[in-house]
Amino acid sequence: MKPRQPKIGITTRLKWLAILACAGLPLSFYQAGCQVTGMAAVLGSPTESETKNSAEFNLAQHKGEKILVLVDQPVSLNAHPNFRYLATDTINKMLQQHNKIPPALLIDYDNLAEFRSSTSDFSLLTPEQVGSALGADLVLQVIISDYKVREVAEAGGYSGSLDAQAALFKVATGEKLWPTLEQTKIVQVGFESERRGPDATAVRLAVAAGHCITRYLYDCPKNLFRISDERTAEGWEK
Repeated sequence: MKPRQPKIGITTRLKWLAILACAGLPLSFYQAGCQVTGMAAVLGSPTESETKNSAEFNLAQHKGEKILVLVDQPVSLNAHPNFRYLATDTINKMLQQHNKIPPALLIDYDNLAEFRSSTSDFSLLTPEQVGSALGADLVLQVIISDYKVREVAEAGGYSGSLDAQAALFKVATGEKLWPTLEQTKIVQVGFESERRGPDATAVRLAVAAGHCITRYLYDCPKNLFRISDERTAEGWEK
């Protein structure tokens, strides 16, 4: 029988909300999509903040449908102990801000954690089966495939990197709605120095990954689409 996982309670939630606020990262840097960042256009030409990348899948058009954000990772992955919660909470907040999804339509993480810990064969369930059990219409599955955090003494901080794959499924039919041209959307984020400690490092990775997933699900302003913590092949070891 799989060990029962501790439930994320109010005290833990408040702790992580405090870490998010102290880190100064979410909803202020990566999620600045609703902020105006430039002067009005000259001669009617749109500014960079006004031009947008069209959504690959516009989640806002699925009004009234409940959404489950399902973050998972291999048992062997040495990730932050609360990373699933951090990533789920961050993505839910981004969906609320950018896609205007009401909180009532986002399956609460506590419900998912309780179901996960009480279901011995949880790892064998498909995203649609998990979504059905929790009353969701859509499941945004995020699989963390690689997570590395390393203390860099000479820099006085921590380096971090994360690889993930994301896909959106319709619970009723099992159809993969997004992405349509790939099997999954590949996400790679990372940075060389974070001076606020390992918890803030985990938060920063969660926020960067969340942005690199949710930016495809709404019309994202072009000047906010790319972020500094998005990894490229150059300068990074796999």
